[in-house]
Amino acid sequence: MASSNNAPLLGRCSGTAARHPQDAFHLPAQRTSVSEARRRAGTLLHEWGADQQVRDDVELVVSELFTNALRHTDSEKVGCELTVVGAHIRIEVTDQGGGPGACTPHVQPGSVDKECGRGLFLVGALSESWGTRPDDSGPGRVVWADLPYAPAAH
Repeated sequence: MASSNNAPLLGRCSGTAARHPQDAFHLPAQRTSVSEARRRAGTLLHEWGADQQVRDDVELVVSELFTNALRHTDSEKVGCELTVVGAHIRIEVTDQGGGPGACTPHVQPGSVDKECGRGLFLVGALSESWGTRPDDSGPGRVVWADLPYAPAAH
């Protein structure tokens, strides 16, 4: 994943907008990073001209996936990648694995009524699809979600 410092360069080819805007960043595995990830995602989507509802939904999904990576793994850093492809935006949150709760993420039965455990239920409700896969670069896991994407009405 590229650093957010390279964000102005990503999604651009020879001075023209690329067909698939994309950005990626890593943050320390700390509680304060959840709000930073949410803010970065919202700012990026605003720059890309996304509809307000899209920005709100992506910010919520990023927050939930980031929180799960912090809570259920022994990661020192967590990565986030956002890619727009046509009418969809793909969110990928990558952890470094390990920890007592490092299992395949899944919606807990009855999680809607519990204070803890609603995150993946919300991710599923806002996403057209979501899932997990092993991280190709190490023992971690990538949790991804595809959401509808629409530009803001002018």
